[in-house]
Amino acid sequence: MPAEQPRLLLVDVTDRERRDPSFAAELQALTASAAATAAAAGFDVRRVASDGPSLAAEFDRADVVLLMGGEDVDPALYGGAESYPHRDQIFADADRAQVALVREALDEGVPLIGICRGMQVINVALGGDLVQHLHEGGHVAPNPAESMVAHAVSLVEGSALARLLGATELDVQSSHHQAVGTVGRDLRVVARADDGTVEAIEHATSPLWAVQWHPEDAGSTGTVLVDLLAAARARLAPRS
Repeated sequence: MPAEQPRLLLVDVTDRERRDPSFAAELQALTASAAATAAAAGFDVRRVASDGPSLAAEFDRADVVLLMGGEDVDPALYGGAESYPHRDQIFADADRAQVALVREALDEGVPLIGICRGMQVINVALGGDLVQHLHEGGHVAPNPAESMVAHAVSLVEGSALARLLGATELDVQSSHHQAVGTVGRDLRVVARADDGTVEAIEHATSPLWAVQWHPEDAGSTGTVLVDLLAAARARLAPRS
């Protein structure tokens, strides 16, 4: 059975240098915030880069996996166009490692949480695709001095996510130019923004929940990440 203090594997895309140092610093801050929240919730947090040498070993010891945000997902993984507006830096080997991790977590019943890009990777891993560039405005801050956009999301009443969050309407913080398009196998959309953008998905049978917004951001309100971690902890499975 899992140890009294369950181990959370917090997965970032890469430790390689980014083209945009300010974006790299923002990702580091979001990871640090998520790690602090998880530690306060009683998890032994192990952070790893998905293209690093220790991913497989750390996954073998993990009780819960949390996929964090980052750059665009390699379009080759979902049959997307190679060229599209505002294409971001891509780490193809990291993407393949994360896709394999998602599938393995599902096979082994390891609870899985995705945030922003993490949700997109989950969808791609299960055969879905992405909207490669959203319409201008709405989900990306227009002011370079700001990183997040505040907006509302509506959750599907009766969904597992709505039940565990105890709400069907939330004010959230987002920063993304891509989103879930065609939904992957056994996944269902359980939240949308006012413009129809998919904001959350969950798995039909497995302990998997993912949100497009950033509950770990310092400007976020509510206890979404804490609630997701609690749901994952309640579904811990023995590891062989």
